[in-house]
Amino acid sequence: MLHSRIQASSTLRTKDWYRSATRWTQLTLAEDDPVRFDPAFWIETFKRTQSNAVCLSAGGYIAYYPSEIPLHYVSRFIGDGDPFGALVEGARGLDMHVMARVDPHAIHQDAADAHPEWIAVDREGRPRRHWAYPDVWVTCAYSGYNHVFMPKIVQEITARYDIDAIFANRWQGHGVCYCDSCRASFREETGHELPLTSSVDDPAWLAWTGWRRGVLSRLVVEWDEIMKAIKPHTSFIPNMGSVSLTEFDLGMIERYCPFLCIDDQGRRGTEPVWMAGRNGKRIRGAFPERPTVLITSIGPEEEHRWKDSVTTGPEMRAWIDNGTTQGLLPWFTKFNGVVPDTRWIEPVSESFALHAALEPVASRMRPTAEIAILDPATTLRHHGLDTRKDAEADDFGVYMALFEAKLPFEMISDQRMTAAELDRFRVVILANAACLGDDQVRLLEDYVARGGSVVAAFESGTRTPDNQPRAEPALGPLLGVRRTQATRGPVKNTYVAINGAHPISAGFEGAARIIGGTHLLAVEPVGEGVETPFLYVPDFPDLPMEEVYPREAPRGAAVVARTHPGGGRTVFIPWNIGAIFWEVLAADHGRLIANAVRWALGKRCDVEVEGEAMLDIAVREEADGLLVLLHNLTNPMMMKGPIRHAYLVGPQTLSVAVPEGRRVAQIRALVGGQALEAVPEGGRVRIEVPGFRELEAVHLTLA
Repeated sequence: MLHSRIQASSTLRTKDWYRSATRWTQLTLAEDDPVRFDPAFWIETFKRTQSNAVCLSAGGYIAYYPSEIPLHYVSRFIGDGDPFGALVEGARGLDMHVMARVDPHAIHQDAADAHPEWIAVDREGRPRRHWAYPDVWVTCAYSGYNHVFMPKIVQEITARYDIDAIFANRWQGHGVCYCDSCRASFREETGHELPLTSSVDDPAWLAWTGWRRGVLSRLVVEWDEIMKAIKPHTSFIPNMGSVSLTEFDLGMIERYCPFLCIDDQGRRGTEPVWMAGRNGKRIRGAFPERPTVLITSIGPEEEHRWKDSVTTGPEMRAWIDNGTTQGLLPWFTKFNGVVPDTRWIEPVSESFALHAALEPVASRMRPTAEIAILDPATTLRHHGLDTRKDAEADDFGVYMALFEAKLPFEMISDQRMTAAELDRFRVVILANAACLGDDQVRLLEDYVARGGSVVAAFESGTRTPDNQPRAEPALGPLLGVRRTQATRGPVKNTYVAINGAHPISAGFEGAARIIGGTHLLAVEPVGEGVETPFLYVPDFPDLPMEEVYPREAPRGAAVVARTHPGGGRTVFIPWNIGAIFWEVLAADHGRLIANAVRWALGKRCDVEVEGEAMLDIAVREEADGLLVLLHNLTNPMMMKGPIRHAYLVGPQTLSVAVPEGRRVAQIRALVGGQALEAVPEGGRVRIEVPGFRELEAVHLTLA
């Protein structure tokens, strides 16, 4: 893999340059790097990792080139050198694409003295010292610093250096700024005073999220236009992370961001490895054709922030490979150009080599699935960073249940919901899409009338897009329910009882009831074709222990299943099954979710995998082929990193439905490198996939 030139692409320095930027190295320099780091080492690393694009520290908080802009702090170690320029020249010598990194979130004392209006202010009216380095000041992202000063830096870098883009880190601000400028601007535009809470029930908070979205959207446009006026092929690439679909208007992203960056660099706390790939599905649900990169740190991503460190190789590989499985382009980031610990180089190189080997086949195919989770962006955009994880718990739980059930699925953004997008899937799941518009409800009703199926849970459709409560759940007529009591909770010691034989209540042999939720919505079934496979068990005490017994027989619909005249099916679970499964991981809840989805599907899944393994599955297709990617997450550390060792799993049985009129001409395991045999099974083929350690990709060629 050590080639003298990594690529010779016709897209170099063209408006389509990003299409061949498929493996990224990011080097974020420390201030003393100009006199300590070895640029030749990094040029060799570009080659060893088969990177064809690079993101390099340029300016903003610290300039790593001899900037001529007053108050633009230049590294005091730079001397007469130009470390940024040297790295750009080395990368271009390898025919790599180049992006400059800027970070505008802090300023030094001289700039603060000259422009105190650039400093962010807390709710008590105090200018904000940096939380980690009090010698400097946090900037107000909505001030002249970003709208007047930073454009000069963007202009200087674009004009002076051979770059394709500028990437901005921490450019969106850090919460509400209470400076005089923000107070006046917000009051003039919205009529509100700045919010003192981040409650979704506070009108001022909801107004601030919209105001902030508008300010930052204008900033993206301003910086991008400055760059294009100098070099038409260049772009400003804001680091928006996986929350970009909730924080920014999709129209702005579509027009000004040729590709997207997900800055979720690794796992924190108890997170599963599949969180990496989920980001890819989520972005793809809004921008199915837009390239998206997953930024991976070589160090741990815990709260304590050991940024200049190295995590285990298997952990790095698992995060990168899961992104590759779900269609994300790999990008690794190293903080500090000095390398006292080289243990990251081999695992990163291995994962990048794996991506390079799969790229010729995977890149020409489109992700496909019969099942989709609706990404409730309209609901989530009302939440701040402190409440968003809790608001997403229902989605995390449903995601986990489908993963455990080995059901391939995609995601679709509620902001991109159209008839054509819905018709790509046979089942659409609303884990807890509380905020839905009337037009979105009609789209779902028409989708079911055409034969599609919907599985909905908890408070889906109970609020308007601007978070106002509805008198009746908007999806009630579709789901066949009428609300009889508002949501209540948290409650303890609740259960749901099995109510007769039904595919949704199958597999619970030996149990008359299972664990219920902690937040409950009371509904009664209405309309034709309605069944209730589960009923609520009325609450009873959890203490004293002698009082822990039910007082009443089961009553009230806890699951409502409905068959529609057009062939579609709906399931409604009126309690927080996703969130409570995510919290407790009770196996019965995972089974209930999977049963509901399988019943709604109404047939065997087109792609099925059997075997003793925890696998993240992705399916890609083209006219004459199918690619099934199997990422092995069978590991005691799957839910809490770092992974110590990747464990070999035994053979897996893959069953694939063959399109009518076609036959399977060839099957290959792209990672293992061997040909595989197809055993016909009545419109399907059964394939025995040999055991593997990290990732296998089974490529079926159709004739």
